Amino acid sequence: MLRPRIPVNPLPTGIITPLAQPATLSGVEPNREPSPVARHHHDSAMAPMAPSRTTVQLTPGSVVALAAGGGAVVLVVGTVLVSMLLAVAISAASVAVCAVVIRSVLNNQKGH
Repeated sequence: MLRPRIPVNPLPTGIITPLAQPATLSGVEPNREPSPVARHHHDSAMAPMAPSRTTVQLTPGSVVALAAGGGAVVLVVGTVLVSMLLAVAISAASVAVCAVVIRSVLNNQKGH
């Protein structure tokens, strides 16, 4: 009666990655040639090395924006946590008031 309908996508979306096929290494020789850095090790002190990573340049404006964003995140998270704590405190107080009222009603019934 109730059967789920699974949509069928006839064309794949995104990047299609082929399945990994085991490669045969029977006719492949390893590369035994020394690297350019190893061949010219005496020239490496004079040649500037290319940076392996790009560095991020922080301007004073971006530092201020970063600090303001971090401050805003701290304020928002603090507000959410304080509101959750307040909700728990209000719930606990209401449960305590209900307990006192029920106790007084039960004590009044025993006396009469």
